[in-house]
Amino acid sequence: MGLTSHSTGAGVLEKGLKTANTSEEKVIALGGNPNVGKSTVFNGLTGLNQHTGNWPGKTVTNAQGKYRHKDTDFILVDIPGTYSLMANSEEEEIARDFICFGNPDTTVIVADATCLERNLNLVLQTLEITSEVVVCVNLLDEARRKKININLNKLSELLGVPVIGTNARSKKGLNILMDSVYDITNKIRINTPIKITYDDIIEEAIALLEPSVKELIKDTLNSRWVSLKLLDGDESLLEPLQKYLKVNLMSCENISLNVKEAKNKLMKAGINEDDLRDKIVSQIVSIAENIGKEVVTYTDETYNQTDRKIDHILTSRIFGIPIMIGLLGIVFWLTITGANYPSSMIADFLFWTEDRLTSFCHWAGIPSWVHGLLVLGVFRTLAWVVSVMLPPMAIFFPLFTLLEDLGYLPRVAFNLDNFFKKACAHGKQALTMCMGFGCNAAGIIGCRIIDSPREKLIAMITNNFVPCNGRFPTLIAIITMFFIGVAGPFQSILAALMLTGVIVLGVVMTLLISKLLSKTLLKGLPSSFALELPPYRKPQVARVIVRSIFDRTLFVLARAVLVAAPAGVIIWVLANIQIGDLSLLSHCAAFLNPFAKLLGLDGYILMAFILGFPANEIVVPIIIMSYMATGSMVELDNLSELRTLLVSNGWTWLTAICTMLFSLMHWPCGTTCLTIRKESGSLKWTAVSFLIPTLSGVVICFIVASTVRLLGLG
Repeated sequence: MGLTSHSTGAGVLEKGLKTANTSEEKVIALGGNPNVGKSTVFNGLTGLNQHTGNWPGKTVTNAQGKYRHKDTDFILVDIPGTYSLMANSEEEEIARDFICFGNPDTTVIVADATCLERNLNLVLQTLEITSEVVVCVNLLDEARRKKININLNKLSELLGVPVIGTNARSKKGLNILMDSVYDITNKIRINTPIKITYDDIIEEAIALLEPSVKELIKDTLNSRWVSLKLLDGDESLLEPLQKYLKVNLMSCENISLNVKEAKNKLMKAGINEDDLRDKIVSQIVSIAENIGKEVVTYTDETYNQTDRKIDHILTSRIFGIPIMIGLLGIVFWLTITGANYPSSMIADFLFWTEDRLTSFCHWAGIPSWVHGLLVLGVFRTLAWVVSVMLPPMAIFFPLFTLLEDLGYLPRVAFNLDNFFKKACAHGKQALTMCMGFGCNAAGIIGCRIIDSPREKLIAMITNNFVPCNGRFPTLIAIITMFFIGVAGPFQSILAALMLTGVIVLGVVMTLLISKLLSKTLLKGLPSSFALELPPYRKPQVARVIVRSIFDRTLFVLARAVLVAAPAGVIIWVLANIQIGDLSLLSHCAAFLNPFAKLLGLDGYILMAFILGFPANEIVVPIIIMSYMATGSMVELDNLSELRTLLVSNGWTWLTAICTMLFSLMHWPCGTTCLTIRKESGSLKWTAVSFLIPTLSGVVICFIVASTVRLLGLG
């Protein structure tokens, strides 16, 4: 769901269109509902031989991988997980359009063996589009554990296509699956695929229209399915259909007249376009239910009671939210505690490397300004970002992904859905908000799962109220120095508790600003959505760690490094160019100081946040550099020395509070702003996403500072 390397690169749809027509490679579309193990099947077959990118003109990600079976090279295209091909969302449109217009030689639909009947809905819809289908019934091990038996041979007979049982996690059945794919791509077929028939009046309407459609499109597409889509008025299909066929079907007089006559026939029977779609859906669901009854048997009818008992606790009104906050606190505690040592080791290595670079510059006679710019500016900034950012991400992302793999995150969305609904926002925003804890750029990309453009924008604009791991060190250091002190073995626990309290404040702000946006800039009502609570599963720890490190941690770090490198140049220049007796940095801080004082800060703190725009990790080092007037970022040996430095420069508990509040509520970092620009495609909404949290931080800090001063407390 969150940020991966999938978010960049070239589109695979166009490549699929090209390679599908070659004799050397066969294109396979891999589809299925969410949470059925489709990605596990994809990874099990393609391994590391994968490429990812964006669908042309879309923000939904794709993935393709190569696999050689027998004497044929296959290109597997992992199309978006979807429950339906009725095109109610961008993902459904992408899945449908690739199956229809991407020229796949075979479409593999992955189904969940533990809830086969629901998955058959997608299988039947796909069979209406193409007969080149293989059904992969995955998670057979879980089905056996729940004492669910599936007659795969009977299912294959009823559907008229190959049905292969797999356990993709252990790669069982994948070779047999590819055998069937090989047969289908080579036109080796045993049965005739099932034909879905509807009410007599609908069949008459289809029969009236189909001949004229078939005459025009020949065998390029399934003429019966195209006729059905023309009758139900699927507007989302007409544009890609016209682009693919290079002709507008409705501009053909014969087809246009037949569509009108067929719709009149339906209207006389009391069936409008909405009714027609309902009848189509109802018939498909009915057929899926009947097939399910014939092929699925339950040895134990109470097979899912354990999951329901757990859900009764985790999603209850009484315990759901406290457990969620508790788990969040545990994740933060593990992240805080676990990141200390590797962060210190990485920092020691990188600053040791800096010393070697400095020695080399002196030996080579490189001018001091070049050494300062490149080593003390660029390299030292990057060293700070990497040493501070990498360890927490390397811990947080795997923990987050484990909860995702376990099946808990949909329960988080369920618990928070009512709150977001009251804020006129989307329930899935809870998931994008969770991704923001690791990286706000990850949360922005996660907004792709929200179908409504209005609600997607709300989620993007408010995601920055969730502090990312780049802001954790600042928050933790201030909490420890000014509010916990020396608490012995309980220091990390108390820090995690206070940090969790700050997070809760961020969530409250997210809801309040979402409500405000829904009543002003982005007026509208919350849309409904189907939220599946998948079965709890034993997470694959090794796969989760590898996926988190390579797809999320290193990808986010690479983006941060690209943005932070130029910042190192700017910081060094400002700190080392003198005007009179003061550096440019000091002059800028003095200019900002009157305004900063109103917010409970000072000019150097506000300047540090401005210079920290590329990466939040460097805010504290810039503050230290400014107070010590060193000309480059420095690190103090311990928090006690840092507290002494801050207090000697006028910090009080009020300064600490306001700095924490401003850290929680200020502009998104450079990486996040770039991601918002890419995802929204709009400079306007990028600017709004920058201004709203910033204005919120300014207003909140001003109110807190003014109130405390009026009361004479600070």
